[in-house]
Amino acid sequence: MSLRIYGNRQLKTLPGRETRPTSARVREALFNIWQGEIAGCRWLDVCAGSGSMGAEALCRGAGFVVGIEQSSRACATIKQNWQRVADGEQQWQLLQGDAIKQLKNLSAKQFDRIYFDPPYASGLYQAVLEAIADYQLLDPSGEIAVEHSPQGWTPSIIPTWEICRQKVYGNTALTFYRNGE
Repeated sequence: MSLRIYGNRQLKTLPGRETRPTSARVREALFNIWQGEIAGCRWLDVCAGSGSMGAEALCRGAGFVVGIEQSSRACATIKQNWQRVADGEQQWQLLQGDAIKQLKNLSAKQFDRIYFDPPYASGLYQAVLEAIADYQLLDPSGEIAVEHSPQGWTPSIIPTWEICRQKVYGNTALTFYRNGE
């Protein structure tokens, strides 16, 4: 299987239902919201799946992209996709394993934009958001977008963050957080 991203670039995806790529409609909406903020940014993609969001960020000029994904099959696909779209000036890193453990390994870094799209029924939302906050991975002027089912998850209160916007696109919702201090 494949999907197309910015610049009509084709990406590989895993067959079956192991990953659920973010729909073209939601990808386009997110990058429209964050337009002007991607070029040169530090991007973190948590539960990266096929890597389409990180690839899109690379195509739009992100300077540094990190992806976290548990599946080794998905990591192989992400690696191929990101090698295909990154230019010589861009850096990327792919971390395979448990999201919480990998977030701890990133505690010396901060990111301007974080995209978090776990399997909707995984129960990862609160623990991952708290880890991102605890390890201070969000740059003070950065934002996080959390993809979820509009009915399946109620956005969490994170002590130093505020919800700055929420959008619904059919059966997909995005909740955006930023530092509230």
